[in-house]
Amino acid sequence: MKVTAKFFASIREITKKSEETLDVMDGTTVEKLLKILAERYGREFRDYVFEDKAETPRDHLQFLLDGKSVTIFEGVKTKLYDGCRLAIVPPVGGG
Repeated sequence: MKVTAKFFASIREITKKSEETLDVMDGTTVEKLLKILAERYGREFRDYVFEDKAETPRDHLQFLLDGKSVTIFEGVKTKLYDGCRLAIVPPVGGG
């Protein structure tokens, strides 16, 4: 199935892309997609997205599945589906 990952701010700088469409297996979760992306984009991506030496995404990042936070579903265990768009959104500062 095809899913699109959308990148913003620091993640966009790391990947040098605003989005990417990937072919993944049915049943792929948000967490698995993040690991696939970490393999593709290397240590800088992994260090930004995952806790030190852990395989869990950092709490300060938001993941939006077709514009809705994955926290209203099953968090990073949420299964993706064909044609969906996952946005990886870093914290936003302002003032």
